[in-house]
Amino acid sequence: MRDLRIVFMGTPDFAVATLKALLDANYNVVGVITAPDRPAGRGRKMHQSAVKKFALENDLNVLQPTNLKRKSFVAELKALNANLQIVVAFRMLPKVVWQMPEYGTFNLHASLLPNYRGAAPINWAIINGETKTGVTTFFIDEKIDTGAMIFQEELPIDPTENAGSLHDKLMTIGSGLVVKTVQHIEKDEVTTTIQPTLEDIRTAYKIHKDTCKIDWTDTIDNIYNKIRGLSPYPASWTTLYNGEETYNIKIYEVEKVIESHSDIVGSIISSKKEVKIAVKEGYIIVRVLQLPGKRSMEISSLLNGFTFEKGAKVS
Repeated sequence: MRDLRIVFMGTPDFAVATLKALLDANYNVVGVITAPDRPAGRGRKMHQSAVKKFALENDLNVLQPTNLKRKSFVAELKALNANLQIVVAFRMLPKVVWQMPEYGTFNLHASLLPNYRGAAPINWAIINGETKTGVTTFFIDEKIDTGAMIFQEELPIDPTENAGSLHDKLMTIGSGLVVKTVQHIEKDEVTTTIQPTLEDIRTAYKIHKDTCKIDWTDTIDNIYNKIRGLSPYPASWTTLYNGEETYNIKIYEVEKVIESHSDIVGSIISSKKEVKIAVKEGYIIVRVLQLPGKRSMEISSLLNGFTFEKGAKVS
């Protein structure tokens, strides 16, 4: 059995579950690398990453480099004398960092590689209407998410779930897969598989504001999948024209109804209890949305104090 000294690298909640699983399995985590504190919120107070908060609560050594190539950081990292590095939801590492430990540096990625390499695999799997996804552990190399695979685990995507619920499921099975990977490295029993070269590999591009804008002329399935694939974060949005007022609103939860109609695409049909938007193949029924400067709310609550004018539409 190898005596492992682990450095863990990660930033958001998704990574915390894995770090906790490693500690629960009694692995020796000699250091935690996470993002620097950043100002956040209206008061612009300094905000610690979820991983940093958890690491400090568990008396772990935390490093927060601004530059992963800086000699001072590389020296600090080397001084930890780690022989294995684990990366979960962090950032691209320079070669001087990922090649440092004796037993390598492996990453947990929230997709079934080689599909959905990139920054937002959970969102894009739903946006593209996939029926399954999963998690992969792989050894890091020079490119993004291209290294030799160690283990994969599949997960079906429920046709009604959003990115938030899928995130939580993948976070749980991913933490277990990392522990399984570490156990095999510890026993020197790892075998790897080179990622296949596919002609139609799908990529998980970084999501920008324009990515989140809803195209109401698209198919009903594509609209529905985009909304749930971006919910709860960063959330899809559209421009609402309501009488003389114009708003950019976020839409978090919808249902779809396929039926023939003669309404103009993008027009809003509202009643005392329901708001629906006409699309080519039917209607998108809005369940939860957010007006500018307001909290998100269920449509029944919104309609208590907000009126959709005749001729209201989105685009």
